[in-house]
Formats: sequence, structure tokens, C-alpha cells
Amino acid sequence: MKVLAVSGSLRVGSHNTSLLRAVAALAPPEVEVELWQGLRDVPPYDQDLDGVEPVPAAVASFRDAVANADALLFATPEYNHSVPGALKNALDWASRPHGSHPFTGKPVAVIGSSAGLFGAVWAQAELRKVLIAMGARVVDVELPIGQAQEKLDADGNLVDDELREKLAEVLELLLASATPELAIAS
Repeated sequence: MKVLAVSGSLRVGSHNTSLLRAVAALAPPEVEVELWQGLRDVPPYDQDLDGVEPVPAAVASFRDAVANADALLFATPEYNHSVPGALKNALDWASRPHGSHPFTGKPVAVIGSSAGLFGAVWAQAELRKVLIAMGARVVDVELPIGQAQEKLDADGNLVDDELREKLAEVLELLLASATPELAIAS
């Protein structure tokens, strides 16, 4: 089983990226969590380039990574009460061509963190809305992580046991969504 983890932040010391690394460490041995790190390289979406081959290399890389994953986990910060532009841009590229893109039917979960109290709740809601519109199967789970800087040490390692348990629950729900036959059997 392969889970593609996508952080909506470009920041080197991103709390959201650190949280995805923590999820990877919590994954059972039979689950590979791959952190996709090409967001910075995706050019601005241009509808004039729809259907033009070859697509930019970073776009092809993202589409391939999504297609080769069994499920996706997004971690997003909140910029101006919404999804960061770089993340939305990558999703705009990946949602093309309509009807035959790799997000169709793909199980996804969304988490988010912020330095403030609210844990990117609005950005998470916006991201779920975009993913649903794209045809992804969005797992019904929410995990707003406020004051993320208090839950991670200076090196980005998770130091909050309650959050560790919640991240494990999100991963479990996502994996069950990706393998419904296992969820029925348990």
C-alpha cells in the first residue's frame, strides 16, 4: 500500500511537512508513505497548455505520483482563510484532463496546522471542497492542529502524544478507505 503525502507549504521548516513525516513514522511496515516534494516546481496553471504534450515535468511528476498511490494525505496551512496558492495550482494541473485525471475515485484525507489557535480549519474545508469537485473520495475526518509550534520540537519532531494518536487514527481511516475489504473484515 502506498500513500502519497502532500504538504501545501513551501517553507523549509513547515509544521505541515513535519506532521506528514510523523505520519510516515507511524505507518505500519506494509504501508509506504512517500512525501511528494515537487510543489515548488509546478509552474502556474495555463489553460492554453491543456492537452499540449509534453506537460511540464513537475506536472507530469505530480500526476504520476498521484496515479501510483493507493491513497493521498494532504497537510495544509491556511493563507488568508484558504488553501495556499501553490497547492491549489498543482491541483488545477492535476485535475486535467477532465474525466481522466488520476484523482478520480482516489481516497484522500486532509489535515492542517497553523501557529494560531484554529489549525487551518477553513483551508481544510476549502481543500476538501476542491478535492470533492475533482472527483476524489474524501475521507470524512477532520484534524485541525492549532499552535503547531508547541506540538513539534525545534527539529520538527512530534512531541505531543495525543496528536500522535490522532494522526494514527487519520492514517487508519485513510487506509481503510483505500482498502474497503479490510475495513469490512475487521
